[in-house]
Amino acid sequence: MQGEVSGLFIKYSADKLRQMSSHVEDCIGRLNDHQIWARGAASENSVGNLVLHLCGNVRQWICSGVAGAKDVRDRDSEFAATGGMSAADLIARMQTTVAEAVGIIEGVSAQRLTDQITPQNHHVSVLEAIYQVVGHFQQHTGQIIFATKIFTGDDLGFYRPPK
Repeated sequence: MQGEVSGLFIKYSADKLRQMSSHVEDCIGRLNDHQIWARGAASENSVGNLVLHLCGNVRQWICSGVAGAKDVRDRDSEFAATGGMSAADLIARMQTTVAEAVGIIEGVSAQRLTDQITPQNHHVSVLEAIYQVVGHFQQHTGQIIFATKIFTGDDLGFYRPPK
C-alpha cells in the first residue's frame, strides 16, 4: 500500500509539473518581449520574473534540497530582472529546470519521502518539499495564465469540460 501511494504521489507530482510547464510555455509563446517583462506597478512581477522565480524555487527545493546540488539561488535577482531574456531563453531555462526536477522526483523512493531536508531554511520532509514545489508552480502558473489572458484577450483553452 505504501508503495502504491508513494508511486501515485511521485507520478502525479511529476505529471503536474510537466503540465504546468507546458501551460507557461504556451503563454510565453503568445506574448511579445514587452508583455513578458511588463509590470503594472513597481510592486508587481512580470511574467518573466515569475518564470525566473519558478526556476529558482524548483532548483532550490528539488535540485538542491532533494538531490543535494549546491544551492546557488539569488532570489532577489529573479524579481529585480526587467528584461534581457527572450521568450526562447525563458522557455529553455524552464524546460531544463523542470526536466531536471522531474527526473529527481521520479527517482525518489517511498522510503526517501520521509527524509528530512532543509531548503530555504525550512525543515521539511522530501514529500513536503515536492508538494510545496508543485503547489507553488501551480500558483504562479495561474498568475501567468491570468496575465496572458489580459494581454491577449484570448481564451487559452487549457481547461475544457468533457463533452
